[in-house]
Amino acid sequence: MSLVNATCIEKTYQVGDISVRAIRGIDFTIDPASFVSFVGPSGSGKSTLLNMIGCLDPPTAGSLTIIGQDITIMDRKQAAHFRGEHIGFVFQDFNLIPVLTVFENVEYPLLMVQNWPTKKRKARVNSLLEAVGMGDQGNKYPRQISGGQKQRVAVARALVTNAKVVLADEPTANLDGETANRIISLMKKMRDEFGTTFIFSTHDPKVMQSAEIIFTLEDGKLLKRRNDNGGTND
Repeated sequence: MSLVNATCIEKTYQVGDISVRAIRGIDFTIDPASFVSFVGPSGSGKSTLLNMIGCLDPPTAGSLTIIGQDITIMDRKQAAHFRGEHIGFVFQDFNLIPVLTVFENVEYPLLMVQNWPTKKRKARVNSLLEAVGMGDQGNKYPRQISGGQKQRVAVARALVTNAKVVLADEPTANLDGETANRIISLMKKMRDEFGTTFIFSTHDPKVMQSAEIIFTLEDGKLLKRRNDNGGTND
């Protein structure tokens, strides 16, 4: 069973009297435990597509199912609950809360969405921090750690709710090459360990080279899919 299944999805924005078709009737499927990249020039629709998969912005038309749930029929409250339970996010600027410690940043989604008992919550956060190599940094604040360490914390935060899908929008953009490679390797390790699907929007060749499937977008259309063996499907 596919984890993500899009059928003829579209997204149109109204800008004054002008309708802008950001996504133009595309179809794709993504399997569980996949490492997938959406690539294309700026304005091609990558971020719009991630916002739809992330239940932040519903499609204008078509069907989009995630983990067997049709998110196009959810209201805002239902979409927010589904997002909190099943979807994690990793951003290029990390989006850590500066007044919270590393531990508290990772814990935050559990406090906001899932009412976990304190003991279980602390054990979950500590296990994720250990998994991403930040087990001894929990009491530090974001200003006290490096960019690569911040992104490790962001990965832990994305996984803390047992998310089935992690969406990463240009996650290596603010990292040097060596650190970017380490973060990519960490994400693959997390995929292998937890069975999480990682979906990227990226311009970074390092991320593209690591992806098992690459979807190419241009002007809101899906041009082709390339598998990790070099094969293509138009």
